[in-house]
Amino acid sequence: MGGNGEGRAAKILWVDDDAGAKDVLTSAMKCRGFALTWKCSAPEALHALDDEDFDVLVTDLHMPGMDGLALCERVVAGRPTLPVVMMTAFGNLEAAIGAIRAGAYDFIAKPFDLEFVRMTIVRAVQYASLRAEVQRLSQPSVIPANLTSLRGSSVEIDKVRRLIERISDSEAIVLISGESGTGKELVAQALHNRSRHAAGPFVAINCAAMPEALLESELFGHVKGAFTDARSARRGLFLKANGGTLFLDEIGEMPVGVQAKLLRALQERKVRPVGGDTEEAYDARILTASNRDLEDEVHERRFREDLFYRINVVRVVLPTLRARGNDVLVLAQHFIAQYAEQAGKHITGMSAPVAQKLLAYPWPGNVRELQNCIERAVAFAQFEVLGVDDLPEHVLHYRSTSLEVPGLGPTEMLTMEEVERRYILRVLEKTRGSKTAAASVLGFDRRTLYRKLERWGYATETTSALPSMEQR
Repeated sequence: MGGNGEGRAAKILWVDDDAGAKDVLTSAMKCRGFALTWKCSAPEALHALDDEDFDVLVTDLHMPGMDGLALCERVVAGRPTLPVVMMTAFGNLEAAIGAIRAGAYDFIAKPFDLEFVRMTIVRAVQYASLRAEVQRLSQPSVIPANLTSLRGSSVEIDKVRRLIERISDSEAIVLISGESGTGKELVAQALHNRSRHAAGPFVAINCAAMPEALLESELFGHVKGAFTDARSARRGLFLKANGGTLFLDEIGEMPVGVQAKLLRALQERKVRPVGGDTEEAYDARILTASNRDLEDEVHERRFREDLFYRINVVRVVLPTLRARGNDVLVLAQHFIAQYAEQAGKHITGMSAPVAQKLLAYPWPGNVRELQNCIERAVAFAQFEVLGVDDLPEHVLHYRSTSLEVPGLGPTEMLTMEEVERRYILRVLEKTRGSKTAAASVLGFDRRTLYRKLERWGYATETTSALPSMEQR
């Protein structure tokens, strides 16, 4: 309850000349998970700070000799990362304002409620932790060569970096999957930069951005007269990528007609231009990416099964930004430096309240949304650090809503299978119908999920046809 985030009890230095409350408060704080050290004067507290590190300083305002305000000012000047909580008499607004002006993190009105004290100290510890993290992020980090675009220190992104290092020299086709905005093209670039094809071209095409006939011509090329506007022959991207890498982005959006031709090109390592009679070999590494669940697309017969198995030789699954913890702050700091330099502004980082807002927001648009948010914040910023007023309204005012496990109503009595059915359908809603993502959350494989859905009469339905929670 009172941990400092490092697995130990938060250490409180409590300064109050009312020694009669010492035993009661020490015991009460210990019961709430804190380790409390009691001092009766400001000079004693300063000596204690010289000898030991604390997570929070709680001090009374009125004490003989050096009062709480003077102590607060000394501590803030010498130990700016240590949060100070001031105790003031109830209703003494002027003293509370003075405490905040002196640099105190918060204040507690006497007589106080112990649970309120606990919550105030917890918030102070979290605030101090965030400030330390923000300060750490301002220091340069060490990232493996050619992987600087994949910033972050989370376990999830570290797994991606290690996988890239293992498969960079392979010629196997790679399928990069993940939600929009997670950085699939950055991974493709990193794979190219670390491969034997690094000196060659990196050629990318978005398969969702053009109609079938044009996509086929772009990929395979065409001969003169192949269609109305084909006034001259044109080499396709497979041949333009010779000696380098061809990146087929959003391959899940590729029309079925082109999928068959692509499969042949991948199997034969040759391409035939539209309207041509001869095939030409190509030498390029093939990388693909999709924000769709291609296994679901195969199941729904929107993507060829044989093509899926051909491109799914090695898969790199990118985590969502909301699953990467403090990487949000790492990326935010990077974007601050980038956009501050572009704007010619001296902005060194973000305030702890900004960090708190960024960590609380779920980032449905992932890294791309965060990048846009920071670009906007830098444009609005007037000081050396970003403040909460610089954030977009939807980030600033976001309030999280917990995922309630659908189960018993006030008078319901349900079987375990019905509870499981409701929960699985809720997870499918939250993963936007992705059965692969849902199975990962639920902790079993896709075949198990399909068997359960089939038993409940949903397996043959499209994800959009699954009943909503309101309909069940």
